[in-house]
Amino acid sequence: MDVEVNSLISPDQTWILWAFLVGWAAISIVLEQKFTWASKLSGAIIALVGAMLLANMQIIPVESPVYDAVWSYVVPLSIPLLLFQSNIVKIWKESGRLLLIFLISSIGTVAGAIAGFYILRSFIPQIDMIGAMLTGSYTGGSVNFAAMAARFEVPEGIVSSTVVADNLLMALYFLVLISIPTISFFRNKFGTPYIDELEKNADNDNQAASYWQRKEISLSDIALAVGTSFAIVAVSFTLAEFFTNLIPEDANVFLTILRGIIGDDYLMLTTLTLLLVTLVPKYFESINGAQEIGTFLIYIFFVVIGVPASIPLIIQNAPIILVFAAIMVLVNMIISFGVGRFFKFNLEEIILASNANIGGPTTAAAMAISRGWVKLVGPILIIGTLGYIIGNYLGTMIGLWFGSMM
Repeated sequence: MDVEVNSLISPDQTWILWAFLVGWAAISIVLEQKFTWASKLSGAIIALVGAMLLANMQIIPVESPVYDAVWSYVVPLSIPLLLFQSNIVKIWKESGRLLLIFLISSIGTVAGAIAGFYILRSFIPQIDMIGAMLTGSYTGGSVNFAAMAARFEVPEGIVSSTVVADNLLMALYFLVLISIPTISFFRNKFGTPYIDELEKNADNDNQAASYWQRKEISLSDIALAVGTSFAIVAVSFTLAEFFTNLIPEDANVFLTILRGIIGDDYLMLTTLTLLLVTLVPKYFESINGAQEIGTFLIYIFFVVIGVPASIPLIIQNAPIILVFAAIMVLVNMIISFGVGRFFKFNLEEIILASNANIGGPTTAAAMAISRGWVKLVGPILIIGTLGYIIGNYLGTMIGLWFGSMM
């Protein structure tokens, strides 16, 4: 059942919504750098919670073409900007560890789906379809969610209800994960090398203000940073589309996997950027301000993440689906942190791997950026994007298995 929720600002009031997204992102950054309490809370949480509150008070709409534009244009443009200073050798070293904990976290997603199935199958008639969509989404992202909805021909009402539950859980879990580094229990139980390095280099109590100190930047820096980013995104997405059209969708297993890798927009974007940075390092190193511009764009994305987390829609649609999704997220978290602790993974690696599962590579990279873990941005983008491939297989497996037991 689709439920229309009217808001004070309508979805087609484009300039007002853009003003809110960009303005609130700016306020979040200023608060984070000006006040110690905001720095500890983080600008990302301020951006997300502010949008969530306004959406739930029905001041801003939960859906709008403006939000779609952020996903389609703002996020892709931010990724190359944030990778201009990336050292591919270091990224290669970090990716191995992140891949392992990401796969462990994926097992947590599947285990959560199985647990939720046995607990709730008497209450949710279409739990096999919902399990398939959420398993795909909580391994890869929205791409997998859509693929599973099409694969199992899920009724539109079930799709919309599950989307709302998925969005709310993603936003809430993002808040949990980004708060964990501030909790002493986790700091005492896990290694935190990236957090320790940031605190060591900080000149004062406000780490955000210390990290984002004013630096020299010229008009040519801005021009080269933005212009290069646009060019890389254009070439990457065009190449990905070319390979997607070249390789048939219903080919053999090898070609299907190859199509998923070289035909994925974000994986192609990350790979091409890292390749260019490695081949012409002096050019990218000479550009000042790319990280700052990219980070500001990501903060706009943080605001958008909080918008669809509509509690009224959950209550009016299907609250039991939210319970099923919550079980999946909880089991994913328990397995990610439990197994991660046993194998001595760093806290930052576990947080980002679990985030990449539940929210996708973009939210994981955004969290790494907001926390100043810049060395992990490239690796989690690469690993998280590979989840798009794994997600379709795990989602299909879960859907077929659950369907056979219905």
